[in-house]
Formats: sequence, C-alpha cells, structure tokens
Amino acid sequence: MKPLFLFRPSLFLLVILSLFVVPTFVLCSVDQNQPELLELPKVVGPESIAFDCRGEGPYTGVSDGRILKWQGSHLGWTEFAVASPYRPRFLCDGSTNPNLEPICGRPLGLKFNPITCELYIADAYFGLQKVGPNGGVAQQLATSAEGIPFRFTNGLDIDSRTGMVYFTDTSMIFQRRAYIGSTNSREHTGRLMQYDPQTKRVTVLLRGLAFANGVALSKDNSFLLVAESTTYRILKFWLIGHKVHTSELFAQLERSPDNIKRNTDGEFWIAMNTGRDLFHTPIEKLDPVGIKVDGEGKEVEVLDGHGGTELSSVSEIEEHDGRLWLGSALKPYMAVTKL
Repeated sequence: MKPLFLFRPSLFLLVILSLFVVPTFVLCSVDQNQPELLELPKVVGPESIAFDCRGEGPYTGVSDGRILKWQGSHLGWTEFAVASPYRPRFLCDGSTNPNLEPICGRPLGLKFNPITCELYIADAYFGLQKVGPNGGVAQQLATSAEGIPFRFTNGLDIDSRTGMVYFTDTSMIFQRRAYIGSTNSREHTGRLMQYDPQTKRVTVLLRGLAFANGVALSKDNSFLLVAESTTYRILKFWLIGHKVHTSELFAQLERSPDNIKRNTDGEFWIAMNTGRDLFHTPIEKLDPVGIKVDGEGKEVEVLDGHGGTELSSVSEIEEHDGRLWLGSALKPYMAVTKL
C-alpha cells in the first residue's frame, strides 16, 4: 500500500458551488488521518465498495467489467466475479476504454445480502445481477421495468429482513459512457425501483428523477434515500407508515451527490463526486468531498479534500471497522483512512 501524498495547502479547488455547512460539525481531516492508496491492477474506477458476510474485502467493480477483492497488502487485488459469460477477456481484461463497457460490463452499485451472502450488482449495461459467495459469473436478474429497458443501472441497497433490492436506473435515454449528455441536458427520466427476489418482479417506485444515483435504506428499513446528481438533492422515499410510497426532500446540497452509504449508527455518508478541480477558490474555503448526515438530514461530519487532486473524484464512502473506504469513478486506486 502506498501512502497518500499530503494535500497542497496553497489553493483549494472549487466545484460549481461551495457546500453549505452548519456552524457545528466534526471535521474529518484527510491529511491528519494519513490515508493510503490501494492501487488497482491496470484498471480504474472503483465506483462502489462492499464487504462480505465474513467482513472480508473490500470488493469493488472496475472499468473492465470485473469485480475485484482486496486480499491485503501481500496479495493485493484478486478477481472475484465477471459480469457476463460472453465477456471476451482478450478485449476486456485491463480495459479503461468506456466504449468497451457495453461488451465488458461496468459494475457500479454493490451490496452483499447479509442473509444469503450473495453479492448483488447494479451493472450499468447488464442490469441487476447477483453472484454467489464464491464469486464467478454473475447471474442476470432484471433488465427492464414496465417494458422499458434499463439504460444505466447505477446504485443499490438491500433490505436485510426481506431481501428486497432497491436500485436506480439513472436515465432512460443515456448510457453510462454518454453520461455527459444526461447532465448537460438536465433530463429527468431516472427511476427508483424495487426487485422482489421471491416473485422476480421489478416495481417502479419513483419516476422522473434527475440523474438517479445512490440508494441507501434507513437502519430500521422504514425509508429509502435516493440521490439526484444534477439537482444536488437527496430525496426520502417512505416504505412504511402513513406516508408510505410518498417522497419528500431530505437534503438540498450545493455539490453533486453520488453514492450514499449508511453506517452501523444509522447515519449516512454522501459522496461528493463533483469535478471540483475545474476552478480555484481561496484557501480558507472548506473543500467537502463527502458529508455524513443523521436520519433527519443534519450534518454530523465533513470529509475535507483540501483541494488536492487525490480526492477530486469520490463516488462512495464506506465506513467499516473504524475506517473510511473511499471509492472513485475515475481514479486508479481506492483510498482508505482511519476514523
């Protein structure tokens, strides 16, 4: 494992807008925690992070369509699963070419079912999939809803009691390799869906979402959070109670949210995959690459990137065993830091 370079204190890098921060928060300073980089084997984009039923991992999906497992500093990354039995290895293994993604696959959201120990996968091109505890070739579960094919399957989470899978299809128009078209046009065709493993049916819960992205269930499974990247919003969708099957605003952000992950305390880490390196800002500005909020949407903690390039693309923050594991849609590594 390679130590993360210290961030340059001279300048911060700004995204479109600076994040609103309430007066009281606990700052999680990246350079104080001395993060390390887990370099990937000739691939990029460890978008999502998962740990299995034994606590082993992390596992992550990468640019060539494979899911890799971290085996520690001596063994490094090993192959755990692939998206399709028809994936040509001579073309795909080691690829970072987005134009090969429809052939090779591109696993995004990952989550192990804590009961069955199966890994569920939201593959941007092959839809909702799963693979057994020992890995191998993923099984395709669903590729459409209401007769409309998935174009950009993205985030997911699983109800630990019922096994219900909740996931997003970012756009009904644009595939992942053309995601800029969705962000530039500000189209609202994303969907939030539920997959029932017993009936094998997909139900659409919300429509008309703007770049539907990360998904996370509350600790008591009473509601679901879903990120809209182009409107900078997190929506709450109620699963039980008198508001069942209605949605409301949970948080309005001033940076673009990506994936959402819940910790064991019921708090949520929201990753800020912002492209903030396009502009400069004075050094006194906070540079949040992720925030932790409670069940009411109030900020609890901020992860400060200090304007450095190492965390200019953070797609997911997974809090596990006293550490923060940081995924990225673009980088050739996963970062990890102690809390």
